[in-house]
Amino acid sequence: MYSVLMPARLTWLNALERAAFASALDGVFEHSPWVAARAWEQRPFQDLHQLHEALVRAVQQASDEEKMELIRAHPELAGTAARAGTLTKESAAEQTGIDALNPDEAGRFDIYNARYRERFGFPFVICVRDHNKTEILAELERRLRHDLPTERHKALDEIGRIAWHRLRERVSG
Repeated sequence: MYSVLMPARLTWLNALERAAFASALDGVFEHSPWVAARAWEQRPFQDLHQLHEALVRAVQQASDEEKMELIRAHPELAGTAARAGTLTKESAAEQTGIDALNPDEAGRFDIYNARYRERFGFPFVICVRDHNKTEILAELERRLRHDLPTERHKALDEIGRIAWHRLRERVSG
């Protein structure tokens, strides 16, 4: 069985049956094992980039409803799930950089998260590893000006970045 403590080898992943492959990559796409299950058909993967491209392609080929479910599977940044300690282990590790907010920052996150969810119907998604909390707040405020199709596309791009980082931790060449 796959261990979170030790990265899986790509050759090992390539040899797995569909369900085991999806299980080994569980958490790379938040609460969405269907992504890996669909990418499985494109094996064998020569390297991590090719695996990531297959996973992203599986998302791109998904229905609009599935894409929305994928976006909605992500927690709000510095939101209630983070405060309650109910994030997935992957999300909890990623939000470490924004878990020590002063009251003003926490208030701004709460306000912008609520506005964002009201405007778009899904949580704000950004690859936290690529930004600090000041940049994230500025991006959240800026992206509130997007229209729905632009923002849906941006959220999916960010999910691809998040998946890349998670995959690099999960799989070795």
